[in-house]
Amino acid sequence: MKTSKVILVTGASSGIGKSIATYLASKGHKVYGTSRNPENIVDTLNYTLLGFDATKEKSAKSLVETVLKEEGSIDVLINNAGKGMTGAVEETPLSEARDLFELNYFGAIVLIQEVLPSMRKQNRGLIVNITSIAGYMGLPYRAHYSAVKSALSMMTEGLRLEVKSFGIDVVNVAPGDFATNIAAGRYHAPLREESPYYFIYKNQLEQFDGHVTKAASPIAVAVAIEGILEKRNTKAHYFVASTLQKLSAQILKKILPQRWYEKMLANHYNLPL
Repeated sequence: MKTSKVILVTGASSGIGKSIATYLASKGHKVYGTSRNPENIVDTLNYTLLGFDATKEKSAKSLVETVLKEEGSIDVLINNAGKGMTGAVEETPLSEARDLFELNYFGAIVLIQEVLPSMRKQNRGLIVNITSIAGYMGLPYRAHYSAVKSALSMMTEGLRLEVKSFGIDVVNVAPGDFATNIAAGRYHAPLREESPYYFIYKNQLEQFDGHVTKAASPIAVAVAIEGILEKRNTKAHYFVASTLQKLSAQILKKILPQRWYEKMLANHYNLPL
């Protein structure tokens, strides 16, 4: 018999986070989701949506205290809040790159630090960090995004060993392309006609948006997480992506010479070498 869990999902007002929260709540779990501005959400939800700003430590503390006061425990934390970024490394403002890490990386860390004391006290817990298939390969014109997701993934590996003796599991779930509104929320470095990257970057932007709009439903990520909830022995990394994406990240990256792998990526993205 499956046990109902108290689950906290960040970035749950849209996209993958909303799919995860909706699906897990439909399976009988008590789900709390977060949004920076929950008052702007007009959808009818089957979970509780709370305000949370992942860039503010006080907001994280208040969020965790609220859920603990209501439920007495947090069994599962799913760090999903974040945004995308595109642009050539040379032309992406450092301030924007720093903001990306502040939200996607440190926004996860601050909540992890807040939930660990209660999970350790109850001698159980699961932390799921939503990374990305992009975190396992350096993607052109998404290099900063690959970097921040890779950082989150590697942090997970280290944290996993630190807290295992307290009965706490930590895993990565790396989605590929799914049909969400991530394209609308991405930061795009300005497309400037005088830039030496102009024509290639313009083509990349069109490809990125096309990949998302033609992708499958993000419900697959929610189903994968439901399976992880029931596992007694978890893995550090779970990939929820197309066969080609998983093959590229898990196998080809490891066995192909770097030059061949780069040529494969360049061909896929129509890049000159």
